[in-house]
Order: sequence, then structure tokens, then C-alpha cells
Amino acid sequence: MVMLDVICRSGAYSPDDIIVAHFDHGIRQNSGEDAEFVRKKTTEYGVQFRLGEGKLGARTSEDSARDARYEFLYSIDPYAPIFVAHHLDDLVETVAINSLRGTGWRGLAGLNRQNIRRPFLEMDLLYEPMDKAAIIEYAAKRRLNFREDQSNSSDEYLRNRIRHEMNNSGLNFEQKMEIYRLWQKQKELKDEIDTQIVKLLPEDGVWQRSWFREMDAAIALELLRAGTLRAGAPATRPQLEDFRQAILNYAPGKYFNLPGDRLVKLNKDDFELL
Repeated sequence: MVMLDVICRSGAYSPDDIIVAHFDHGIRQNSGEDAEFVRKKTTEYGVQFRLGEGKLGARTSEDSARDARYEFLYSIDPYAPIFVAHHLDDLVETVAINSLRGTGWRGLAGLNRQNIRRPFLEMDLLYEPMDKAAIIEYAAKRRLNFREDQSNSSDEYLRNRIRHEMNNSGLNFEQKMEIYRLWQKQKELKDEIDTQIVKLLPEDGVWQRSWFREMDAAIALELLRAGTLRAGAPATRPQLEDFRQAILNYAPGKYFNLPGDRLVKLNKDDFELL
């Protein structure tokens, strides 16, 4: 609600160009009330409304819910930017989650989906990033009504557990901004690394096993990450490390199983990853 108010009041966008897209995951019994609330608000602001319904069920994981939500958002207009309300606390939580999941340095470059805009983490419409406290303060000053997702208080989700820990840690705004500045630098580094790594991939898809005996492990993982992405079999960091170990140690003729039941045969000197 705050993001919508900021965008509409900014004058940067015509109401005719704004579509408020709400996805009802179907996880909570009263989620339809949220959809109706948003629909009424779009009428007040004079903007368009689109509703998606998932019917995912109460036991749906956070990852599955997010995938379904973004599939809906991208389906509305694949060329239009999607504005989401991630704020400074969300960024800190994401970095913490990625660190716990062992994503390595890329965990600090999260919240980086293609074609996604995050006004609360940008400074096109605001003079500085906003955290949850600043958003609540804005809503109070503007007397904005909003609905709180009941699942936000449940410790069933890892993000909520981290959020509760962070709220009790006394983390102040400047400390959050330190993470923000690191995030910005890391995103720039990530883009440069991705550009250079892609240039190193074998064009014919034939990889020499000897490369990995001479290569630093971190670089090998980056190469394998880019290679599996290109081959349509994206893997997690632990899976990539297992793949690297297989390249180093498997006997000729053995297979390694990538995500999506993708089998890679390891020959004596090489293997194909297409």
C-alpha cells in the first residue's frame, strides 16, 4: 500500500500505465479478503487491477509460493517492469538466509531477478532506502490502511525466524545501510564476473577433466554454474561441488546426475555439457 501510494504520488507514472497485480496463493482461508481489499484500493487510486489465484494449499513452501507468484506477475506483461515492495529489512534477511543456505558470495548479490524494480531499495522515487519502520511511519502519516499477512508471525518459515531474531538483535538503520552498500557493490561484481565466466565456456560443450585438476575450486564452481545454466540444468552450490568432485574422482564411464534427471557421462579425458 505504501509503495502504491509513493508511485502514484510521485507523478512519474500515469494511472493508465499502472497495473496492480495481486496473487492469491490460496494458502490461507481468508486470503480472498486480501484480494478484495486490494481491488477496492485500486479503484480509489484509479489504476488497473489483475488478480491471479493459485489454490496452492496450506502446506506450500515459501519457495513454491514465490515461484507461482512470479510466474503470474511475468505473465501479465513480459516486457513491463515489475515493482515489488522489498525493503531494507528484506534485503538483510535475504543475505542472512542465503548465507545459511551456503550460497557463497552470490548470497550477498540476491534480490536480483530480471526486470524487477524495488522502489524501497532504489533512490529514483525516494531520497534513501526505506526499512520496515520507515514504511510503517509513512503509512501512519498518510493514514494508509493495509492488511497484515497472518503467516508473517509464524515461525514455520525460515525467513520469519530470521526476521524475529533480527528484530531482537538491535540492528540499527546505519548497520542495515552497510549491508545495503555491500549489496550494491556485490551486484556490480556479479555482473562483471558473469560476463567474464561466460566467455570461458567451451563453445562445443566439451569440457576437459584436466581443467578441474589445475583450477581453483571457486573458479571451477563458477564455470560449472554457468555451464549448467546454459545446459538448462541449474544446480545449487552443494550440487555443483558434488559435480566438481565427480569430475575429479569418478572413473571413466560413470555418470553424474544433474537436476532434472540430467545425466552427464564422464569419459576418461572429457565430458559433454550441452
